Amino acid sequence: MTQTALIVIDVQESFRVRPNWQAVNHPDIADRVNRLVASARERGDLVVWVLHTEPGTGGAFDPANGHVRLIEGLEPRDGEPVIRKTSHNAFTTTNLQQVLTQHGIRELVISGIRTEQCCETTTRVASDLGYDVVFVTEATATTPLPHWTLPADASLDEVLADPRTLMPAVVVERTEYALAGRFATIRTLDEQAGLLVGS
Repeated sequence: MTQTALIVIDVQESFRVRPNWQAVNHPDIADRVNRLVASARERGDLVVWVLHTEPGTGGAFDPANGHVRLIEGLEPRDGEPVIRKTSHNAFTTTNLQQVLTQHGIRELVISGIRTEQCCETTTRVASDLGYDVVFVTEATATTPLPHWTLPADASLDEVLADPRTLMPAVVVERTEYALAGRFATIRTLDEQAGLLVGS
């Protein structure tokens, strides 16, 4: 029985319909995730798909608007759990921990959107729950992070023009600094996708 699960977090169309997707660091996130998925399936690892939902909000994450679906090119196989969450981390509002327990999972490989938000938060919770966590930063994606005093309805141009905005490369670096050695092991996409069966 496999002890490792690949967790694919929020790689969904909801993000692609938002204006800030134009500034995403990895527009090819689906291809990057697919490399991990193919590698995980080859090793017999569990693949778990997570979708973020905000029912009743009328926004991009409201299931009623039709964007809460995996980005084109990603397709769960029969038997691969698809879990819907309403919190930032993939555990609090779902049965993810029960699914992992049923499969005897001890190690999680984290990928998805956004690097510093749902992916990082899930990693921290997973570590606190006792899982060994691998964070594949190159298989996560994020967008420029505005200063918290900027109005929520600021345009992408305003966000990019603000010198306080954190660009994705800085966000990624900070996430890696916060996680490495505390909550997770950082691996490159090549390292994780190239792992041999039984290694």
